[in-house]
Amino acid sequence: RLKDEAGVFLPVLSVNKSHQKSKQTMSCVCKFVSLAPFLVLIYLFPFFRVKGVETFSRSVPSIPNPFPELCSPSNSPVLISSLTPPSGDKHLVKVYGEDRHSRSLWVSPGATTREVCHMLVQTAHCSDEENWALLEFHPTLGLERCLEDHEVVLEVQANWSLKCDTRLVFCKNYAKYEFFRKPMLFFPESMISDSADVSRGMTSTELIQNLLQSGTCPEIQGFLHVKEPSRKAWKKVYFFLRRSGLYCSTKGSSKEPRHLQYVADLEDLNVYNVVNSRKLYSAPADFTFCIKVTTSSEIRVQDLKILCAENEQTRTCWTSSFRLFKYGKQLHCNYQLSKSAPRSLGGTDLGDSNASLVAMDFSGKAGGRVIQNPREAQSAEREEGQAWRVRVGTGRGGDIKLCACSLPHTQPWFHSGVSRKEAERLIEKQGLVDGMFLIRESQQHVQCFVLSLCYKLKTKHYLVIPYDNAGRKCLTMDEGVTVFADLLQLVEFHQINKSILPVCLKHPCVCIAL
Repeated sequence: RLKDEAGVFLPVLSVNKSHQKSKQTMSCVCKFVSLAPFLVLIYLFPFFRVKGVETFSRSVPSIPNPFPELCSPSNSPVLISSLTPPSGDKHLVKVYGEDRHSRSLWVSPGATTREVCHMLVQTAHCSDEENWALLEFHPTLGLERCLEDHEVVLEVQANWSLKCDTRLVFCKNYAKYEFFRKPMLFFPESMISDSADVSRGMTSTELIQNLLQSGTCPEIQGFLHVKEPSRKAWKKVYFFLRRSGLYCSTKGSSKEPRHLQYVADLEDLNVYNVVNSRKLYSAPADFTFCIKVTTSSEIRVQDLKILCAENEQTRTCWTSSFRLFKYGKQLHCNYQLSKSAPRSLGGTDLGDSNASLVAMDFSGKAGGRVIQNPREAQSAEREEGQAWRVRVGTGRGGDIKLCACSLPHTQPWFHSGVSRKEAERLIEKQGLVDGMFLIRESQQHVQCFVLSLCYKLKTKHYLVIPYDNAGRKCLTMDEGVTVFADLLQLVEFHQINKSILPVCLKHPCVCIAL
C-alpha cells in the first residue's frame, strides 16, 4: 500500500513474477482456443481430401480406356481390362490374311482349327463357310502346312519357338479332302502294295476302304531325293511308309528287314510343303516336302528331313499318305463335317454343284426335257457356244464397248499384275483340284489375258486375246470360234461349258483381306 502526498492510502495491485507468467500463459491459451477450429481443419485436411477423392471415384462410373497398355497402376480408376473378353481363360491369337494384314481374336484354350476358321469367316464377312483353312507358315525356312480341322490352335502355337517368325494364314484350301473324292488321282497304283502281302498290289479305292473299314494301312513305296545333313548334296533313296513309321532301304529297293533303316515315327512328326526349295535348299525339283518332329520347338535346318519327288502326283501321294496313316478315321470325320458346312452364297464358287447340272432341251412345246444321250448333249453344248457367239456379235441390245477397257477388278478370280510363277503358286496354295482357276494380265502380250486352270494336279495356261468381231472388240481363246464381250462372260460361259478347256471352271482362286 502506498500513500499519496495527502496521506491517503491508494490501492495498488501487487503482481509477482509467477502471477505474471500465468497471465501470459492464459493469454496464449485463449489465442490457441480461438484458432483451434482452424488448426483442427488443417490437421485433418489430408484425411478429408483422400476420403473425398475416393468417394468421388466410387460415385462416378469408370471410364473405358482405349489404350490399356499405357495404363499400369493397379489402383487406377480407369479400366485397364476394358478391351479384354469377359472371361479370363481366353487367349489372343493373331491370324494373317493373304494380303499380309492381320486380325487378332480371342479364342478358348480348346478351340480347334474349324472353330477359329468359323470365327474368322464371321468377322471377315466371307460369303461362304466351306473349304477354309489355317496355314502354318515359316517364312524363313519356306515351310507350310495346312492345320487339320480337329487340331487345337493353341497347342500348335505352343510348339513354336519364340525366335522364329512363324504365323497363321487364313486362306482357302479346296484339296484338303479331295483324295476322298478322287483317290485314283492322288494314289498311283504303282506306289501302293498290301501291307500283309507286299507282293500283291492294291488299288487306290481299296486303300481308302481298308483304312476306313478295318483300320489296316497299305504300304506306300517309291524313290525320293533326300537332302544330306549339313550339305547341299542330294541322294536318291527308296522309302517305305507303313503304319509303324517311315523306313528307307540301304540297298536299292530291297524290302528285307536287314536292309531297312528306321527314319521317323508317324505320331511325332508333321509334314510340310517346301516353298522355293530350289533357292533355299538347292532341290533338284520344285516338288519338295519336309518332315519335322513335333516335340522340338526350335527349328533347325539340320534337324529337318527334306525330301523331293519327281512330280506333283508323287509328292501329293506321300503327303496325303502321311496324313491318312497318322489320323486315319479322324480325317474322314472331318470330311463329313466339311460337307455339312453352308454352301457359297456369292454365286462365284460353284463347288460340286456342277455335278448336278444336266443338259436340257427347251425346243419342244411341252417344255424342257433332260438329254440322256451323251452325243446329243455334246451337240447341244456346241450349239450353245454358237448361239453365244451370235448373241455377242449382235450385242446385248446395243453396242458393246468392253474388252480391255473394262477389267473386272471386283471379281475374286481376277489377279492383276501376277506372273506365271505366282499364279501357279496361288493355285497350289489353295489346292490342286480340278477346276481351280484365276485370270491375270499377260506379261508377254499387250492387251491380252491368261486363264490359269488346274487339271490333274497341274496348272495349265490359256491365252485370251482380243478379237475384232464386225468392228466390235471381243475376247476369244479359240481364234474366234467362240467370242465373249468381256472376261465376265467368258467365266460364266465356261462355268457350265467346257468348250476347249479340259474341265469346267469351278473354284475361283481368291485372296481374302482380313
